[in-house]
Amino acid sequence: MRADRLLSLVLLLRHRGRMTAPAIARELEVSVRTVLRDVEALSAAGIPVYAERGRDGGFALLPGFTTDLTGLTVDEATALLAASASATPDSLGMASAFASAMRKVTVALPEAQRTAAARVGERIVVSSSGWVVDHRRDEHLGVVQQAVFTDRRLRIRYRSRGAEARWRTVDPLGLVSAAGRWYLVALHRGAERTYRLSRMERVQPLDTAAHRPPDVDLARIWQRRRTEFRSGLGTVTAAVRIRDRRREDLAAIAIRVVAQRPTGDGWWEAEAEFGGATHAGAAMWQLGDDAELLGPPELREQVRSSAERLAERHR
Repeated sequence: MRADRLLSLVLLLRHRGRMTAPAIARELEVSVRTVLRDVEALSAAGIPVYAERGRDGGFALLPGFTTDLTGLTVDEATALLAASASATPDSLGMASAFASAMRKVTVALPEAQRTAAARVGERIVVSSSGWVVDHRRDEHLGVVQQAVFTDRRLRIRYRSRGAEARWRTVDPLGLVSAAGRWYLVALHRGAERTYRLSRMERVQPLDTAAHRPPDVDLARIWQRRRTEFRSGLGTVTAAVRIRDRRREDLAAIAIRVVAQRPTGDGWWEAEAEFGGATHAGAAMWQLGDDAELLGPPELREQVRSSAERLAERHR
């Protein structure tokens, strides 16, 4: 959204100082023409952005200018603080600017709002990594989120993979968004567990307070649970030919990329580890014609046969 981009531009100039239009364009992933329009819009709105001519010129804010963030609501501040756990700032090349902005947001808030927003921000982790991106809406997200924020226990009817749904009473620790899917990290009978929200058939908030240890590190718990899950899978290593612009997507989908080397013409060859043949096949479908599975032969044959069946069905 343009409003988000304008705020990012102001914070970027606050953090970096004078920057050229091409440098700003690279940071915000827009065209130079868009940067020039945004600077003009900021100037018209009273933000003192000025241009310096010459080889070392660029755009900058007038010395002494400060942004007033005290008008942020708790929900708005929470969204920003929660986003600090996301990989998005790094992907924009703005990790340091984003971290600086978060500190300024936190300091600018009144004490009550700062405490509430930081408390909520500690209970959400947003991760770009995952195997298959899923953007479906989870119908129970609102109820679960409220329980996480207010420290209330939950009774959930949960369907584990390959098993019938059954009731569990859990103590919520936090919410994790990974590849478009939401997960609840909670204690069940004192043990850490992870529950995918899409597998929750019913959710009942309880009036009893949840037990939440004071030293919970949600990001660390999620990473440990993810590592434990991966280690329990039967994995397969495949040779993949991938376009340069999709290498980050391959790294996000696969368990890990073992090795990679450029082959020219914008392509790379990589060895990637997947959680079995089904996972490898799903990865190829997701990457489309930007990737080719080179081996092992039986895995390549499986993907080819699946593609032929799909093509025949739609002929």
